[in-house]
Amino acid sequence: MTLPRTFLDRPLAHRGLHDLSAGVVENSMAAFEAAAEAGYGIELDVQISADGVPVVFHDHTLDRVTDRTGPVNALTAETLGKTRLAGSDDTILTLEQVLDRLGNRTPVVVEIKDQSDSALAGAALDQETGRVLRAARDRHGSDVAVMSFNPQYIVGLSWLGEDIPRGITSGTIDDYATDLPEQVRRDLAANLYYEAAGAWFVSHNHRDLANPRIAELKAKGAAILCWTVRNASEAKTALRIADNITFEGFRPA
Repeated sequence: MTLPRTFLDRPLAHRGLHDLSAGVVENSMAAFEAAAEAGYGIELDVQISADGVPVVFHDHTLDRVTDRTGPVNALTAETLGKTRLAGSDDTILTLEQVLDRLGNRTPVVVEIKDQSDSALAGAALDQETGRVLRAARDRHGSDVAVMSFNPQYIVGLSWLGEDIPRGITSGTIDDYATDLPEQVRRDLAANLYYEAAGAWFVSHNHRDLANPRIAELKAKGAAILCWTVRNASEAKTALRIADNITFEGFRPA
């Protein structure tokens, strides 16, 4: 399948167009609104709440960007919705809330964070994320895509159909959890599961785009996205190979 141009014709703001110095926190509604208003696409992350709801948050724990501590999946979506992000007025939102508010204003790429500590939680997050994406597409005509470092999640979303693209997030062997067997990490870094997962695109570490496997996938028709570009020089280099960038810390043209 071919990734639609809407995911390639504008850079993707990593966790939204956030700027902590201006009080705009990553993965917040303020960051997503800022990205949409600036004409950028959006990349965001989902974790699972204690009651099985996909919530928009990157880390597995709350410590770094909230005044709470402990695992995200220990709290209900309602409690997380009352948890402020980095002292701002924004709180942790559900994926459904974010997509409903954005409507069809800009493309959104959703990364499902790996739930390696619980296969049951991972399967639940995977399927609930798919349900929310399907609803957003049907209700708003939203341009949504989904990806994950865990190819099993992408396999599990094959039922989404041909209008919601699915992709693999990938990188070097050092980008994978060290509790995985080394050979598994090597296979993931080599994108050996791309075809079996039924993926349409790959989002690869921008520092490793010269990897021969990326060229091979591109020659086969895969769209190549990359993460996370942090200045104009990195963007220029990445776009020699990649079809689009995921960025933060600057505003690409």
